[in-house]
Amino acid sequence: MEVIERKIKISPGDPVAILGVADQYLHLVEQKFDASIVARGDTVTVRGAPEEVAQVERVFKELNFILAKTGKLSSRDVATILDLIETGSHDVTVRDDLDSVILFAHHDAIRAKTPTQKDYYQAVKRNDIVFAIGPAGTGKTYLAVAMAVSALKNREVNKIVLARPAVEAGESLGFLPGDLAQKVDPYLRPLYDALQEMLTVEKTKTFVERGTIEVVPLAYMRGRTINSAFVILDEAQNATSMQMKMFLTRLGAGSKAIITGDQTQIDLPSRQQSGLIQIQQVLKDVQGIQFVYFNKGDVVRHKLVRDIIEAYEKFHELPGHMSEQERATETSPLSAREGFGG
Repeated sequence: MEVIERKIKISPGDPVAILGVADQYLHLVEQKFDASIVARGDTVTVRGAPEEVAQVERVFKELNFILAKTGKLSSRDVATILDLIETGSHDVTVRDDLDSVILFAHHDAIRAKTPTQKDYYQAVKRNDIVFAIGPAGTGKTYLAVAMAVSALKNREVNKIVLARPAVEAGESLGFLPGDLAQKVDPYLRPLYDALQEMLTVEKTKTFVERGTIEVVPLAYMRGRTINSAFVILDEAQNATSMQMKMFLTRLGAGSKAIITGDQTQIDLPSRQQSGLIQIQQVLKDVQGIQFVYFNKGDVVRHKLVRDIIEAYEKFHELPGHMSEQERATETSPLSAREGFGG
């Protein structure tokens, strides 16, 4: 069997960044290949069969590329490269996977995984207002928060504003015990959970106390102009037409907005039309605004979530059954007096 030897140059400034602390990344590479791999300073010497040596060289080439582009590596990056190379993917596949990274959080990289999620990420890069519409579990809110945190970290914005309608509380918020935060906390908790996963609990608390991150019920955004901020409206299917207009007209200079919602889960009273349904007609031809539609194929939660969504879809297709969207449209027809008329 032919045996060859090749020397590979790695990051000269900090070999540990490529090899890992205590050579942990190097060990991951060694476990995948039969070749002998020895690191000395900024040089890795590989000895083995030509095909094995070529693959190891490719691994370090990709590691160097990612380190140069992002300034850091994680064990997940190394594992991703090894998996892609093992399956015979071309170099561009590894780099495209890196380009799908939205945020390097404190514990891991947060990536757009499905084709629709990648379209979503690109849409937000290109547009100041993006609507993400689709079923639960597709990553609409989670990725929106990741994009907001990334923009804040990169100093593209000065603050993050996260809003949600508190539909069930309605006009009774003032009668509930506690201060405003305590009253609306159950409605805003999913947003706090996402922030804490990405930033840690302590950092999230600090940002909230400073006002760098603001989590508010939708109704409390009236009358404001929000400049240089990344603004997210979550569960937008429960915003009325007037609330949707109010939210969108809060945006000031240098701000971006993402509006997420699932139009099959409308909790508004039957007499009120969802602003999320109406807005798709109102803004369909406006430049700088994009609608991204998710489906059950984009579900990234537990595998049963996709099956549950599919079962509901089949149920709604039964004769005589009216969908939530049809019911909302039928009970709340557009009129000159509603929504954007005043």
